[in-house]
Amino acid sequence: MRNKHLIPIFIATLLVFSQCKSPDTRLSYPTTKKGTQSDTYFGTVVADPYRWLENDTSAETKEWVKTEQGFTENYLSKIPFRETIKNRYKELLNYDKFFGAFKVGDYIIFTKQEGLQNQSVYYIQKGPEGEAKVLIDPNKLSDDGSVSVALDQVSNDKKYLTYHVNKGGSDWQTMYIMEIATQKKMDDQLDWIKFGGAAWQGPGFYYSRYNKPAPGTELSAKSEFQKIYYHKVGDKQEQDKLVFEDKAHPQMYYNPEVTEDEKYLFVIKSPGTDGAEIIYRNLTNGQKDFKLLFKGFEYNYDIINNVGDKLLAYTNDGAGNYRVIEVDPNNPDKKLWKEIIPEKPEKLESASTLGGKLFVSYLKDASTKTYQYKTDGTFEHEVPLPAIGSASGIGGYNSDTYAFYDFSSFTYPPGIYRYDIATGKSVVFRKSTPKANVDDFETEQVFYTSKDGTKIPMFLVHKKGIKADGSHPTLLYAYGGFGVSSTPYFSNSKIILYENDGIFAMPNIRGGGEYGEKWHKGGNLLNKQNGFDDFIAAAEYLIDQKYTTRDKLAINGGSNGGLLVGAVMTQRPDLFKVAIPEVGVMDMLRFQKFTVGWGWSVEYGSSDSAKYFPVLYKYSPLHNIRKDVEYPATLVMTADHDDRVVPAHSFKFISTLQENQKGTNPVLIRIEINQGHGASGASLSKVIESETDKWSFMFYNMGIEPGNK
Repeated sequence: MRNKHLIPIFIATLLVFSQCKSPDTRLSYPTTKKGTQSDTYFGTVVADPYRWLENDTSAETKEWVKTEQGFTENYLSKIPFRETIKNRYKELLNYDKFFGAFKVGDYIIFTKQEGLQNQSVYYIQKGPEGEAKVLIDPNKLSDDGSVSVALDQVSNDKKYLTYHVNKGGSDWQTMYIMEIATQKKMDDQLDWIKFGGAAWQGPGFYYSRYNKPAPGTELSAKSEFQKIYYHKVGDKQEQDKLVFEDKAHPQMYYNPEVTEDEKYLFVIKSPGTDGAEIIYRNLTNGQKDFKLLFKGFEYNYDIINNVGDKLLAYTNDGAGNYRVIEVDPNNPDKKLWKEIIPEKPEKLESASTLGGKLFVSYLKDASTKTYQYKTDGTFEHEVPLPAIGSASGIGGYNSDTYAFYDFSSFTYPPGIYRYDIATGKSVVFRKSTPKANVDDFETEQVFYTSKDGTKIPMFLVHKKGIKADGSHPTLLYAYGGFGVSSTPYFSNSKIILYENDGIFAMPNIRGGGEYGEKWHKGGNLLNKQNGFDDFIAAAEYLIDQKYTTRDKLAINGGSNGGLLVGAVMTQRPDLFKVAIPEVGVMDMLRFQKFTVGWGWSVEYGSSDSAKYFPVLYKYSPLHNIRKDVEYPATLVMTADHDDRVVPAHSFKFISTLQENQKGTNPVLIRIEINQGHGASGASLSKVIESETDKWSFMFYNMGIEPGNK
């Protein structure tokens, strides 16, 4: 049916040109059609007038996207310093960046992004002193840089490498195989993979995949009935052997893992983003059926490796901050577990094996500490890191004598370090040298008090020597969910803020994993409001301590962090000048209806439950927008190929916000085309455009004209 209610494009364009004169001018937003849809949840009737925007492939929705994006682009185009910010950001990015090295037999594979390349390129060299050559260049797979590549797993004989290709930012992956020594791409192509990898055994590997979705529903339909198959190198995908499926539980993740010696196959079951059950099969003794190793789904379990017939595992079962245990798969009763590394006051963030040793990384107030142990739990020494910051990636094969790890911090550019197991020393393998004097900036960590008296840590990054006089434009950012830890990281984009006497503030709010499972549980499910309170308290602290003022305070977050921004800006619209929620979960009553949203119910609860509906309804950003309230200047950011947090969340949120906004603060939506969930897999050119618009919108609505200071 033709949508006669939508304003035609040419009328909307006229409105933009006539209304977007300055940030003090009230905007006349495009009119969005309202329907009469409503739902009843346990006796509560909830209107959903913009339900039609959930149909992302309809002509109506596409026309709406075109209209809103045109309106936003015309607003942004009138910001006088937009091009200045863009040019400065390009200058800051125009250097070689290195990360992600690992050893494969005689070869070393690492990632390099030269200057302004859209996608990072994978290189291979023979030994530490060998000549680096291109292994895979994703930039040659598309004209616009919208195709990304992620390396997956190497076969245990070091002959083959699997890798994934993602198009347009979608979570859907196509898997390919390459022969490492010759860099020859094999003919194999495996489709309809999502959040899966290869677990090599013999002449092939186990992997997870979904059934092909109905045409037109690829980016929105529920992803259900994941299955595990075995693929033999050289075969067609239709020849792959079904190894595991569970028709009784369609909304469950099933991922395979195989030990380095190919003795054990594990199937890790998970109902979502938290909790696991593991079953296993011995591949060497003719065992046909899977046996239970760890019963789910109250705790998390991960197999590190096996030592002979015993298994090393990483778990929070009996240890909220995690521990390493040894388990006999033939007698996996919990009473028989042997504790290898007991729980400590700091969170055990990761564990891996390398060269017959066990390496564990802890978080100390959100910064990495890494240690080397024998596999029996005997402590050997700490792995010296270059500074206080974030390290990742250490691990490898039992035969390796050295390995690599990445390290960076807020003011420490990312680099790759080679670690020697015998000496315990690290040397630089590849170093990134940014186009800014990072010695001009500094990081401090403060602790503030949240609403319920809990002490919350927060990193503050800024130019050295700034005064607490309330003059500083400040960006407050957090994630706070799914047990994910927010640790120090280097950002070229944030240098634009630092150069303009600004402050980047990152509190480690509850819901994250910085202090273990207690911290995570303190901010999820029925306790989700604690994380919002922590974030609000961070804003109040920054103002009280005169780092900034309300008129120079912006908030930002993506995905679960987008939900955070949406929730706090509707709860405390008076506290912030600018809000930039990115790819946020804005409709807390319907997130479980799309793609893999069902997997977040273990974190949020579900509106299908009488227990959780009232809590979700109380903070759901979409449902807490009030009439005649002046909300902060808001730039909602999403993308048309986001099939993780579908763009309908942002579409419905901005439509409701534009309908109800009072005052002159602009409320706009920026919709990226041919991109997915945030910056994941995005081309650098799109990242430049996106970051340019964020900083331009923020500074413009704060009344600040930035320059290179």
